[in-house]
Amino acid sequence: MAKAKTAIVKANTEEHIRARNEKMILKAAVELFSRKGFDGTRIAEIAQVSGLPKANVYYYFATKQAIYTRLIESLLAGWDKALEHISADREPREALAAYVAAKLEYSRKHTSESRLFANEMLGGGQFISRQQKQHVRAITRERAAVIQGWIKKGKLAPVDPNHFLIMLWATTQFYADFASVTAVTLGKGRLNGADFEEARKTIVEVVLNGAIAPMEPAKNSQRSLKIR
Repeated sequence: MAKAKTAIVKANTEEHIRARNEKMILKAAVELFSRKGFDGTRIAEIAQVSGLPKANVYYYFATKQAIYTRLIESLLAGWDKALEHISADREPREALAAYVAAKLEYSRKHTSESRLFANEMLGGGQFISRQQKQHVRAITRERAAVIQGWIKKGKLAPVDPNHFLIMLWATTQFYADFASVTAVTLGKGRLNGADFEEARKTIVEVVLNGAIAPMEPAKNSQRSLKIR
């Protein structure tokens, strides 16, 4: 019994150490990748920034690609979590407003990860796996189907579901990918929580309520994104 208990304690300790070290490596890696890209980042730099020996980095991650893949997977999982708000059993106003809030909050807390993804896509997405690309397409189809269902029920004005999702994603993503530009535009040194909250309210008001009236209401009312 004593030996079994000792083995359990040892296993838990090793798991704790693994989790801690992996977190340190990933934190260092995402900062470097977001600034220097995949090709411009070396394992030695990741080790130096993480404060761990280079051998330790290789112990937990066999290759630089393995680190990069883990970071992309984590980011996609965060976005998936936000997309869960877009559900057929919810009303569109509540669901889409919740998505905007969740996506902005994730962008605020994971700025480096978001920039890493943006830089990766600007570079052609060559280091994103086929499986990850397929996942993005699949989950987009799922949520687009939910939006299409709302449209058929007359709860949402006719819009292209895919482009609607892209617009919502891009609007909320901008505050992470171009935080410095946004800060300059707002006349401040850096963005804070209040700025993201103001962004949330504005995006919900403009996008979901269709603040910009159509030029010809009678003929073009379907262009409004106002949720009924």
